[in-house]
Amino acid sequence: MIEIDGSHGEGGGALLRISTALSALTMNPIHITNIRANRPRSGLMPQHLNAVKAVAGLSNARVEGLEIESKELFFYPENVKGGTYNIDVKTAGSVTLVLQAFMIPVVFADAPVNIKIRGGTDVRWSPPVNYLQQVTLPVLRSMGYNAELDIIRRGHYPRGGGIINVKINPVKKLNPINIGDLEVDKIRGISHAVKLPEHVAVRQAESAEKVLKANGFDAEIEVEHSDNTLGPGSGIVLWTEGNTRVGGSSIGERGVRAEKVGEIAAEELLYNISRGAAVDKYIGDQIIPYMAIAGKSRVKTAELTLHAVTNIFVTEKIMGKKFDVDGKVGEIAIISAD
Repeated sequence: MIEIDGSHGEGGGALLRISTALSALTMNPIHITNIRANRPRSGLMPQHLNAVKAVAGLSNARVEGLEIESKELFFYPENVKGGTYNIDVKTAGSVTLVLQAFMIPVVFADAPVNIKIRGGTDVRWSPPVNYLQQVTLPVLRSMGYNAELDIIRRGHYPRGGGIINVKINPVKKLNPINIGDLEVDKIRGISHAVKLPEHVAVRQAESAEKVLKANGFDAEIEVEHSDNTLGPGSGIVLWTEGNTRVGGSSIGERGVRAEKVGEIAAEELLYNISRGAAVDKYIGDQIIPYMAIAGKSRVKTAELTLHAVTNIFVTEKIMGKKFDVDGKVGEIAIISAD
């Protein structure tokens, strides 16, 4: 059994999600202690519990310690099975964080996987669903990953109730990835508003376009408006298209003007473009397990994060692969996997 110290590195929910996902992938049982020890409220919270439940259901795993505020977990996986899965994250818990964990072990499932997840699609402290759809998945597709994501209904804080459908077709292997410098052909985006006036989405888009144009970039931003949701909310996701994709995003908040929301997303994208690196810091985190699965991979990230360092620690420990990092946390870095 592999022992994992849950307080290592960033010591948060990401370590838990990656650990259980890689355990399911490799069928190596793990024992995690000090779960989320570095957080103000330690132990398992509902969103983390749901992610572990999802991976456990996928891999027919026996789990001990799967309860709210648990600080210790035993995870005993079996074979990953294809099929149809339904997951309800409850309220506005992030569907994208659950999906991030679920996506890793299904890469080599024995049959196609269809998953419906209910919860928050566009909530703070997690990737908006359009980021996962338009940035994460295209980068993974360049490695041979085969998945399609459909947004059925958006869910915002505090009501949640969003629904996404994801179909994943297993592959025999993943292709190594080797991307260094960023090349930008165009910028696109989606600005949405649900159960709010359409002009909210329009103003977000126009504000982002103005900021980008002032910095020499034209953008095609689609405006999406709907009342098909449980509660109001808005947001905008921008991304580059070229040899790879980097993104920028912002979620609307009460008291924050739509123009500011668009401006924040544009500035984040411009920052990532200015770094000249092929992946932004979020993909730099997410791609670590896939680099280990594929082997012989190398990426240049706009910013090395503590999350990425933590993911490397867990991936090396469970998969036995070796990473090399040229750069420091907070700086541009090159990450290589054997």
